[in-house]
Amino acid sequence: MQKRASDVARPLETGDDLVLAVEQLVRFVRSRSTAGDLSGSASSALSRLVREGPQSITALARAEHASQPNMTQLVTRLEKSRLVRRVPDSSDGRRVLVESTDLGRDVIGQRRGQRSEALQQLLDQMSEAERDAVMVALPALAQAIRNSNR
Repeated sequence: MQKRASDVARPLETGDDLVLAVEQLVRFVRSRSTAGDLSGSASSALSRLVREGPQSITALARAEHASQPNMTQLVTRLEKSRLVRRVPDSSDGRRVLVESTDLGRDVIGQRRGQRSEALQQLLDQMSEAERDAVMVALPALAQAIRNSNR
């Protein structure tokens, strides 16, 4: 299939163009990851627990930029869905931590798989040069993000 000139990606010209492209990518990927029927905030919190391990509700709320009451409600919903559980903190018996269950880890794995498949379909539609550019540019952005968080 031959690409028309209007179908060929053009380089971004401004920071606003990059923001728009990233927002489109995020919306696209999120719309394709439906396992577990989770809201964006539930998916983000559960993903964090899978990645980083058990956390207090306070720490999870802070990391997710949510209020503690809202995080408590979210954790309660995730707990009812058997995606997380509350466990005593082994270092301080007065504290309770939230951890992902096996089901929660499976749901996050399924969501990652769905996102990966969706991105692969996009890559398959690109020319080799476009794929090469993406495979260099995105890791470079990820590295810049990691460096800025130090």
